[in-house]
Amino acid sequence: MNTNAQHPAALTPKSKFRPLAVNQVRVGGFFGPRIDVIATKTAALLFDRCVEAGMLEQIDPDKPSPGIVIPYHPGGKVTTQMFWDSDLAKSIETAAYALYRQRDAALEARIDAVIDTYGRLQAEDGYLNSFFLRIEPGTRWANLRDQHELYDAGHMIEAAVAYYQATGKRKFLDMLCRYADLIDRTFGPNADQKHGYPGHPELELALIKLGRVTGEQRYLDLAKFFVDARGQEPHYFDQEAVARGEKPEDFHFKNYEYAQAHKPVREQREIVGHAVRAAYLYAGMADVATEFSDPSLDPALEAIWSHLTEKNLYVTGGFGPSKDNEGLTYDYDLPNATAYAETCASVALVFWASRMLGRAPDARFADVMERALYNGALTGISEDGTHFFYDNPLESRGAHHRWRWHFCPCCPPNIARLVTSIGTYFYGVAEDEVAVHLYCENDAELEVAGTRLNLGLTTRYPDDGSIALTLDPERPVDFTLSLRVPGWAKGFSLAINGEPLVAQPENGYLRIRRQWNAGDRVALELTMEAELLYAHPKVAPDQGRAAILRGPFVYCVEETDNTAALNSYVIKDGVRMTPSDIDGLPGAVGLSLDALFESQPAEGLYAESPPERRPASLKAIPYYLWDNRAPGEMLVWLRREP
Repeated sequence: MNTNAQHPAALTPKSKFRPLAVNQVRVGGFFGPRIDVIATKTAALLFDRCVEAGMLEQIDPDKPSPGIVIPYHPGGKVTTQMFWDSDLAKSIETAAYALYRQRDAALEARIDAVIDTYGRLQAEDGYLNSFFLRIEPGTRWANLRDQHELYDAGHMIEAAVAYYQATGKRKFLDMLCRYADLIDRTFGPNADQKHGYPGHPELELALIKLGRVTGEQRYLDLAKFFVDARGQEPHYFDQEAVARGEKPEDFHFKNYEYAQAHKPVREQREIVGHAVRAAYLYAGMADVATEFSDPSLDPALEAIWSHLTEKNLYVTGGFGPSKDNEGLTYDYDLPNATAYAETCASVALVFWASRMLGRAPDARFADVMERALYNGALTGISEDGTHFFYDNPLESRGAHHRWRWHFCPCCPPNIARLVTSIGTYFYGVAEDEVAVHLYCENDAELEVAGTRLNLGLTTRYPDDGSIALTLDPERPVDFTLSLRVPGWAKGFSLAINGEPLVAQPENGYLRIRRQWNAGDRVALELTMEAELLYAHPKVAPDQGRAAILRGPFVYCVEETDNTAALNSYVIKDGVRMTPSDIDGLPGAVGLSLDALFESQPAEGLYAESPPERRPASLKAIPYYLWDNRAPGEMLVWLRREP
């Protein structure tokens, strides 16, 4: 296992939980084959499609500037061409994780060539943004509100950290440290610095990554500045608009809730605005709260989390119902057929939830992380790794399908980088505690209580709930092993070295404190049964309906397994659901259940007699797998009767 890059655990003070680096976890089980698909197919495909879009022409200083090839939005402030750097960066990050999984000389050479091109492009002072160096030079830092400049920087930093950790190569990391140093000189609280912050959050969490891998406190401090400055008066976005000769109210989205800059972050209590921006911001806030042991951020983070999960979260872990603002509207507004629920929003929710675990193991956050991962995020990529969802409805009449590319291609590399780095979300490591947040077969190397530890986990999860861990510390060592008991589990049993152990979950985790010796084995059995879920009565589209859950998976029904129209099926509360195979999707666990099928006894739009009902059977599949076979209808929320 490659251990050239510094382990984040080495920087961990007591009671702060940090993730492992990608080079500390070797993933198998459910996610292993998915990482292999991305490593062998999707990673190169992402580069191919970036090339087709013309992105390399924009970054290459040795070629003529292509100019504006994607017209500005009608509002006149933004073109998706402004954040091509972020699309390339996420593709580089994906490729980095793919290379760690399986070295590919051709793919590595392509990445090195792109990095070399960025190296030639980088300004003498460290500035690195292709749009503002090549397309509209001389306008840097002029419109942080709209133009994604610092957002691009964040994704570039994350890509550089990933490439260093996966390959040990420092060139890209050194380039982005120079850029981060320039940003640090430019922005800050001093009179000679700009007091601005990203219009689209992302740089905040990237700077935390950079600070952890380099050990440089100034990057952590800069992340904290961006969090602290947000929404303060006088409002920076107003000031920069006036400096551009514009009226501050001349803003396409009309208010700063869109960018979560309507109030200082510590005063915010509700999730508002653009969904992806929101989750990226709160992820950065949670990281800052952890790194600086800052409890002043906790009331806002807790309130916003509750507002999302109690009033605005789809059962699939998606959020943001509206296409108009790619985000939030009003409480309990969760339409199914028109749900936007952008793939990037679920990916960002995984980021946010994982960072909420930085302070302590708490199943409130890990359960949502798992739900968003296995459902709202994973549906964003086809099983063959070639097609993608941007928006994710919970009902389709047969016209919604994955696409090859998009004029705003943020989602394909985002879900790809999440899947290929999934091992970094399995564990949280503090000075004397290891928390297991997600269960998937893997082998991990880490350090706890000053001792090297090899940890092996075997399981068929999420197909069943049997989990076995083998611990091999280099010497006997005392520490706490915390194992999550998911909220969906109807029961559990625990044994150490074959001896049953009675324990009660603490905040959803079984915390086992003991001296661990080489070869110790822990067995955790989670009771996994299919069940029906019911929505709050204020969610109008789901009244009189139920959704199916088994383990971490939300299920749906597809026309290809059943008879259209899917809304003609009715299920009874307490219906028995039996695991079954799925035609065309080998290895996945489907569910068979009895239902009633309604049909109108007479022709015409309306009738004086009720529909006839006849016994029928339904086949349900995990939601993330829909639209991988024949096209047709899809439905998550089924009609029900008591």
